[in-house]
Amino acid sequence: MKQELLNKYSVPVPRYTSYPPANFFNDSFSAQQFRNIIIDSNEQNPQHISVYIHIPFCYQMCYYCGCNSQLLKNNSTVLQYIDALKKEIGMVLSLLDRKRKISQIHYGGGTPTTLPVTILKELNQLILSDFECIEKPEIAIECHPGYADEKYWNDLIDAGFNRISLGVQDFNTDVLKASNRKPSRMSIEEVIAILKGRGISVNMDFIYGLPLQTVESFSKTIEKAIALKPDRIVTFSYAHVPWVNELQKNLEKAGLPSVEIKSQIYETAKQLLTNAGYKKIGLDHFVLPEDELFEAQQKKVLHRNFQGYCTRRTTGQVYAFGITGIGQLSGAYAQNTKDLKTYIEQVNQGIFPVAKGYILNEEEQITREVISRLMCNYTVNWQTLSEELNVPVSTIKSAIKYDEEKLREFEVDGIIEYTDTCINIHPEYTSLVRNVAASFDKLQDGLADKKYSKSI
Repeated sequence: MKQELLNKYSVPVPRYTSYPPANFFNDSFSAQQFRNIIIDSNEQNPQHISVYIHIPFCYQMCYYCGCNSQLLKNNSTVLQYIDALKKEIGMVLSLLDRKRKISQIHYGGGTPTTLPVTILKELNQLILSDFECIEKPEIAIECHPGYADEKYWNDLIDAGFNRISLGVQDFNTDVLKASNRKPSRMSIEEVIAILKGRGISVNMDFIYGLPLQTVESFSKTIEKAIALKPDRIVTFSYAHVPWVNELQKNLEKAGLPSVEIKSQIYETAKQLLTNAGYKKIGLDHFVLPEDELFEAQQKKVLHRNFQGYCTRRTTGQVYAFGITGIGQLSGAYAQNTKDLKTYIEQVNQGIFPVAKGYILNEEEQITREVISRLMCNYTVNWQTLSEELNVPVSTIKSAIKYDEEKLREFEVDGIIEYTDTCINIHPEYTSLVRNVAASFDKLQDGLADKKYSKSI
């Protein structure tokens, strides 16, 4: 990418894992509203049920983390949390239509694998006991390989997990040390052999933009990952948001790569992965050609929710449990409190632990569809979208911020091609899709405090 484009477009913009972004959620959203919205969701699409469970505990705090996590200090707190988690799951599931099916269960954190597998198995059984699943549901968990032994990996599989994400982040031990990240307890080769040997789909997650990373060093990491041939390789761009997590200031002391170097790291990694036969999906995923995500993207029907990229087959309305969990229902979002004590107290009193939320109006629901399609498939066909939403194209363009002058600017810079009927992101500039998506977002107009990570 030309230096002038790097300078121009490396600006704070939303990541658009949701629309509107979470910074628009408000605290006037009540637990009673949430209860009513859960009941209403039974009559809304998608009909499938997607479950997210947040496990906030970590043995050690990685400096780069922007998620809600906390140091595991004593087991009694963990047990209280798990007890409340089970109660919250029961409160929500009791309001759902038993004819609906589970399509996804996803554990994130924090570090879900700080929990004994027996507890993870109990949580899975609690969710699955009263609901049928779709064919081949995705039961996934994010894992820190720094603490798990051979028995733990096998026990995870016995607990029902069929997709495991390995948070490797980097194979370079100096980079991990600078980031306060413990390397894998077992060799990754051994872990992959166990998981693949038992038919488990394997993701390997990496972060680029960390201290001490260079184009050469990260290329070696990606080359090693390619040799292990996981089903998916994810290259997350490090999001520097020290106002969310002060620990990230430690990385500033160690020295972060420049925008130019970070861009080169990603582009080189992308080239290595595509040369090896992996297909690029969305912002940061690379998958094997037979992966259903690639098929969905080819058909321009790739989707995304808080669990990540998914197909229309597996997507569902998201019901989230645990602190800071965000429910992603058809017409609303609801986020739980981030305070552990408050969460436990409210759930034990039979109160939904909702701290904030957002109800989307009709314009915002249309904007969500436009931005989602851009972020997932790099294209929007206005006529196709019009037919699917059953509204005129003029209504769609009126709902979003459709700015011809801005679109022409993107076109002159080579980032997009557009006509009256469609808009397409140029394959070489998909890393700037967030910038294009933000240009359609009316909520960004006049927003003084844009505390987002930079697009590059």
